[in-house]
Formats: sequence, structure tokens, C-alpha cells
Amino acid sequence: MNFDFSDDQVALRDAVARWVERDFGFERRHALAKKGGATRDVFRELVDLGLAGLTVDPSHGGMGFGAVEAMVVMEELGRGLVNAPYAAACLVAPALLAGGDAAVTAPWLARIADGSALIVPALQEQGARYRHDAVATTAAQQAGGWALAGTKHLAPAGDEADAYIVPARMGPHAVAPIGLFIVERARCRVRAYPTADGARAASVTLAASPAQLVQSDALGAIERAADVGIAAACAEGVGAMDRLVAMTVEYMNTRKQFGVPIASFQALRHRMADVKMALELARSMSYYASLKLGEPAPQRRRALSQAKVQLGQSMRFVGQQCIQLHGGIGVTDECAASHYFKRLTMLEFAFGDTLHHVGEVSERMADTAGVFA
Repeated sequence: MNFDFSDDQVALRDAVARWVERDFGFERRHALAKKGGATRDVFRELVDLGLAGLTVDPSHGGMGFGAVEAMVVMEELGRGLVNAPYAAACLVAPALLAGGDAAVTAPWLARIADGSALIVPALQEQGARYRHDAVATTAAQQAGGWALAGTKHLAPAGDEADAYIVPARMGPHAVAPIGLFIVERARCRVRAYPTADGARAASVTLAASPAQLVQSDALGAIERAADVGIAAACAEGVGAMDRLVAMTVEYMNTRKQFGVPIASFQALRHRMADVKMALELARSMSYYASLKLGEPAPQRRRALSQAKVQLGQSMRFVGQQCIQLHGGIGVTDECAASHYFKRLTMLEFAFGDTLHHVGEVSERMADTAGVFA
């Protein structure tokens, strides 16, 4: 199989890399994190690069690119530790809207493509433990539309968003179908907070909040969009690990102990070999995740969970080892390595932590993994 990128994909990668190097150095990122993590201005710069409509269909003003182009962009954003809600707003949100009622979704997709609106998914509920079918928020039909009641947590950049894409039960019972709705921020009560990695999130409380129905019986669409988010998190993690490993090697070549660089110590060289192996395993599974997004749901969901397991293991191992190799300075706020470690930790929990996806893989292998199968 040919894993070389096309000329267009290379040009896209280089454009994002140049922007990161020129306009989003660590000092700027650190300053934004200290101020609370608001990044709407950074998001506008990504819009100016033409990235907002990357995966939006051309009929809505987007570029219509696929999973590999999204992976290329996310790797570079991860390498630069860009803390804007790009994946949530420009990859996951269009995936949630793609199969919905065209009369409702077309205006919003056009606004996503031109960057005039920041629309983020608000999927998580307290106690759901990453299950997409554990939805307690309810939708009640009223004259001229729907009204939602419930609370969603960890909406990315929730206080900066213009609207949310919200799953809700279309009835008062736990077996009622799950629909997807768009709710404008002005119709909700929003409580924002900084996250551990220097970004920003919010809890969104809906109390008879007017909403537009995007799609009824939308569990399959939510699962696919979550898989898009997993692939994006995997690619971002690979980019972040790649940069963290390079920083650690550079540090080891300059830090001296007993009059020689610590990179000359055999034990540390062996440890770096293990780190590099974990990074390359993660890179392979990130490619696998992106390439499997077009598969039927059973194969796709198992593949994405397998990728998330490997990425979770690699991100934790690479992050911990690189901090160890930096020594005490590696945990200080002024050292970029500590910020990469925090972001890798957050990515491990995005769209389901490692243990959750081990269970998902196990469940989907039940029919074939037995010794007597």
C-alpha cells in the first residue's frame, strides 16, 4: 500500500506548518493559556488559512477534502500545540450535520465553511462514561419547533461558540429515539472554565431552550462523528508526540552530566529507542484510523477503538518518558515539554479513555477471539 502523501496533501501540511512556525510559537500559546485559554482569534486565523471548510461539501462552500487531509492538518496543529477548537468545530460538527435535514443544516454548513460561525458539539453528560446512547437530555415538541431540557458538559470553547449541536431524547422515556438538535448559545446558560491543557470548555444548561431538529434517530450519526473525533485526536497526538520527542532529543544533546551530554549514556539511549518505537506504533495506528473512517459501522468502530487504545498507551508512555528525561525542569510551567504532556493526557481521555476502548474492542471481538472460534 502506498502511504506517500499527494502533492496537494503535502502543500496543505506545509501551509499549516508555516503558520504554526511563524504565528503560533510556544510563547503565544503559553500567554493564551495563562489568560484562561480563549482562542477565538486563533480560530479566525485558521479560518483565514482556508481550513474551516476542509471537510464541508463544496455545495456549501467547503473544499470537500477527506480523512487523510484532516489527519495531515491535525498532525501539524498537534505539533504546534494549537489550542483552538478546530477539530470540534471543523471536523466533528460537519460530520454531525452531514446527514441531517438539508433545510436546517445547509445554512449552518455554509457558515462553518466561511468561518462566520463557531459551532461545537455538546455531547457529554455527567455519568455517561463516554456512551453515546446514555442521553438524559430531553426534547419536547412545541408550537413551531422543539425545546430542550438538560445539561451538557465539556463543550469545547463553549463560551466562545455561537451554537451547539446537542443530542437529546425525543420523548420522556429512556427508550425514546435520540435526535440531534442545534441550539444557539443565547438560548442556553453557559458556565465556562479552563481545562488542564490550557484550552477552554463549558457546561451548557438547557431549560426549555428552543432548538432546531437536525436529525431524528441519530445515534449512528453521533457514533460516526465521534469516530471522526477519535481520528483527529489520534493525528493530533502523533504530531504532539513527534515534537515532544524532538525537543527531548535536543535537550539530551545539550544537557551535560559528568562533562558529557546525557545523550551519550547507553541506558538513556535505550529508553529513547523505546519512546521512538511507541511513537511509530501510534503513527501507524493513526493512519489506520483515518483510512478506516469510510468502512461500514461495525468495522469502522472496532478499528477506531483499536487505534485509540494504541494511541492512549503511546501518549502516556511517550509523555511520561520524555518528562523523565528532561528531569525536574520538565514539570515546570516555563518548559514546553510540560504543556505537551498535559495535552497528550487530555487527548488520551478525548472521546473515550484507553480502558473504555479496550472494552469496546473486546466487545466487538467476542465472536472471533475465542480459541474455539
